Amino acid sequence: MSTPRFLEIPNGVVTRRLVTTRGTFAALEAVPPRGDRAPGSTVLLLPGWTGSKEDFLSLLLPLTLRGRRVVAVDQRGQFETPGPDDPAAYRLEELGLDALALAGALDAGPVHLVGHSFGGLIARAAVLAAPGAFTSLTLLGSGPSGLTGQRAGLLSLMVEAIPTQGLPAVYAAKRELERMEGVEDPPPAIEEFLARRFRANNPVSLTEITRQLVNAPDLVAELASVGLPTHVACGVDDDAWSPDDQRQMAARLAAHFTLIPDAGHSPAVDQPDATAAILTDYWDALARSTQPVGNNAP
Repeated sequence: MSTPRFLEIPNGVVTRRLVTTRGTFAALEAVPPRGDRAPGSTVLLLPGWTGSKEDFLSLLLPLTLRGRRVVAVDQRGQFETPGPDDPAAYRLEELGLDALALAGALDAGPVHLVGHSFGGLIARAAVLAAPGAFTSLTLLGSGPSGLTGQRAGLLSLMVEAIPTQGLPAVYAAKRELERMEGVEDPPPAIEEFLARRFRANNPVSLTEITRQLVNAPDLVAELASVGLPTHVACGVDDDAWSPDDQRQMAARLAAHFTLIPDAGHSPAVDQPDATAAILTDYWDALARSTQPVGNNAP
């Protein structure tokens, strides 16, 4: 889960409901002046587990100032986008089709797709379903498969607890564990938002997404076979999928790899300006070349 640094909607960013063939999604959108817009510039941002469009608040304007139209969404069953009580609706394949429908609803041709954390697994599913809908794929703090280790064990406990204990109790237990691990409390307004956002998730959605965050298969070979230009980027201190694991995934994908200094699992929050520069540098390089950008991992 990302923790936004602020919640005020910046000037130049609008809230909207994005109507697609698969439902209506809550979104934030920022659009540069038409004369300043880079060609093929539309970007779709997918948040991760227990996240929301607000995870990208710090990133929207830095990307727009670099000529990009940017849309961040709440995914199905997440925060302000409703979702059904059917567990099958939250399979990665279904969520990938949502992302595909969102890209189509932007009416911009192929878009640059960015998936953060669990959103990267969804972005991967969207690309595997219809690679032609996208100009590029960026996996931001995301990995080749589900999480492992102690974090996976805690998530598995959450899968069992959500249906029996409810979201408020699970959130309280989660926050207490984070405090025991030394995570500092955010300002009161941010804490209130985090609690409200967590409780607003559809419980079936959060249960199934948490389950898949642990059990997602490794589909790197399948993604590599598609041939879509791909960028893997992560914070140097990412504590979900390790930077080494993400570097190895980039090598398997023949993808561009970028390590973001002074950032953890949420570079869009920790280093928004640097993240925006890294993303746009990659997209600009693609625009200058008909060939995918090669792996530059050191």
